Amino acid sequence: MSPFRPASQDPAWARWLIGSAAVLVGAAMLGLPLAAVFTEALRRGVDPALRALQDEDTLAAVRLTLIVAAISVPLNTVGGVAAAWCVAKHDFPGKRLLVTLIELPFSVSPVISGLVFVLIFGLQGWLGPWLKAHDIQVIFALPGLVLATVFVTFPFVARTLIPLMLEQGRDEEEAAATLGASGFQTFRRVTLPNVKWALLAGVLLCNARAMGEFGAVSVVSGHVRGETNTMPLQVEILYNEYQFAGAFAVAGLLALLGLVTLAAKAVLERLTARRAEAAA
Repeated sequence: MSPFRPASQDPAWARWLIGSAAVLVGAAMLGLPLAAVFTEALRRGVDPALRALQDEDTLAAVRLTLIVAAISVPLNTVGGVAAAWCVAKHDFPGKRLLVTLIELPFSVSPVISGLVFVLIFGLQGWLGPWLKAHDIQVIFALPGLVLATVFVTFPFVARTLIPLMLEQGRDEEEAAATLGASGFQTFRRVTLPNVKWALLAGVLLCNARAMGEFGAVSVVSGHVRGETNTMPLQVEILYNEYQFAGAFAVAGLLALLGLVTLAAKAVLERLTARRAEAAA
């Protein structure tokens, strides 16, 4: 017999107290910093914030951030779906190793991952002389930013899909295979429709992290203003130069993108829940 009782059996005052405490802690730890960012960004009004966002270097940082995300997110979507498919739908030697590799970016500091790419692709790295001889630049250029971002954000799609795929089991895929469907047909007509909302939620989380990544990108970027600075790096530069209006304006834009992502994710989770209830 379980030592715990359902939450619905707890006294009303206990549920209210626990819920209120959770809301207060969330508001203090998350809501207040966000409110402070927007307050500082708009302290002098909307026009100064907009002018700060129209700075040439800031616009270059915004463009670069969007480009890096536009490349990294599709790569991680394909890789994450493939990894989740392998883990949830197949048994093979090395399966646990694959799960460990998927979760590796969660346990390794982004700064360390950036240093690893410098060690491999830097001018003094393992492949540095060969890359220089062929006039290929990875570190301090767009390819390095993309590689670092892909590494840091890889787990989001896979870890969003794996629990759902495991819960759904393999019965439908096995039935499709019995009826003569190929592997691709089974994935496109059976597996993908069952996980499409979870997949979109994972993509949103991956995109949010890609745009907000700082540690790994900071190591491989070289901080070349107007060329390799993403939005988080631009915030740091503006803040260190005491350009607080511009720093908080860019930070506010990043925070706004994060809030939009969370709202979209909440909508997708509600759609997923409704679909599960309808299927039941």
